[in-house]
Amino acid sequence: MNIFVERTDIPIRTRSHTFTGKNNNERLIITALFRKSMKRSAIITLCGLLLAAAGCRQQGERTETVKTVKVHTAATRGERQSITLPGKVKASAEIDLAFRISGPIAKVSATEGQFVRKGQVVAEMDSRDYAIQLSATEAEYTQIKAEAERIIKLYERQSVSENDYDKAVAGLQQITARYDAHRNALSDTKLRAPFDGYIQKRYFDRNETVNAGMSVFSIISADVPEVEINIPAVEFIQRDLFESCSCTSTLYPGRTFPLELISINRKANLNQLYTVRLRFSGEPLPSKPSPGMTVMVSIRLKAEGNAQVSIPLTALFEIDHTPTVWVYDEAQQTVSARTVRISEILSDGTLTVSEGVKAGERVVSAGVHSLSDGERVKLLPPATATNVGGLL
Repeated sequence: MNIFVERTDIPIRTRSHTFTGKNNNERLIITALFRKSMKRSAIITLCGLLLAAAGCRQQGERTETVKTVKVHTAATRGERQSITLPGKVKASAEIDLAFRISGPIAKVSATEGQFVRKGQVVAEMDSRDYAIQLSATEAEYTQIKAEAERIIKLYERQSVSENDYDKAVAGLQQITARYDAHRNALSDTKLRAPFDGYIQKRYFDRNETVNAGMSVFSIISADVPEVEINIPAVEFIQRDLFESCSCTSTLYPGRTFPLELISINRKANLNQLYTVRLRFSGEPLPSKPSPGMTVMVSIRLKAEGNAQVSIPLTALFEIDHTPTVWVYDEAQQTVSARTVRISEILSDGTLTVSEGVKAGERVVSAGVHSLSDGERVKLLPPATATNVGGLL
């Protein structure tokens, strides 16, 4: 700003002095100071305007920020056709073999891993004491039986009293029971395989003494093996929709083994899981998973009765304790809150709803707690072919 003063006798005032302008030097000094002060005020004013403009611009930028969300397309429950769970192959029967009597083992005829036939002797106990016991009982049995038969004949002729007849019959029954027990004990000195199978483990050797009921062998059946899986409650309540079952194993690549359902436990175990037993079916195969192997079991569900809609569990939040989801409007690029009714929560991280969302609608599955009704959003771009897993 330039100030021109033509008259030299006009007084110039400052805060503390009044100059008359008669001294030309004083006039020049005051004029320079005045010009410098005006320039400083203009600079300060300009800086303030720039800062205010920058603040307004930053506030405008913050107001225009649009959140990025991830959406998922709701699908009908019928599109989920199968359940896949890990399972374990087990023998159809696995038991421990034990002697029914006590004594020292005299002979062991089977080894671990050996195949045995039903009725084959796998171990024998020292039978001398049991043979002597049976011999003594047999002699007593022969004598009492002959005496009892004689009294019975006399009673038929009415030559003896009814009391003598009753005593003879009771005595014969008692000795017969003891004779049968000792004969069975001698037979029990031989341990036999209850079915065709394989010796899994041997617990005792020759000359060791065992008590009745102590396991000597563990044996598994050679029949068609079974598969056992544990299913959660959400799958248990759909058991009536089980249509077909099969399994695969990494040890048999490219092969699928059909299964048939045997039973489902009606009571959950300590882990709140229900045990399902399945059996290999179809034509006998030269090789199939053996007991102890791990397989992946697939249970195919019937399509009927699955008209409900499936959405991710992460899409669910609550408003006033009411289950709610954000539904994305593609035309307006906004989200709106929608109340839903939950039918069940599935083990694969999804849930089914019977009301609130239709198949084909898109719901927000990530960032649901930072949105507001009617808010404008933009979609998370899909992962590129080189960004495997969407990690970048």
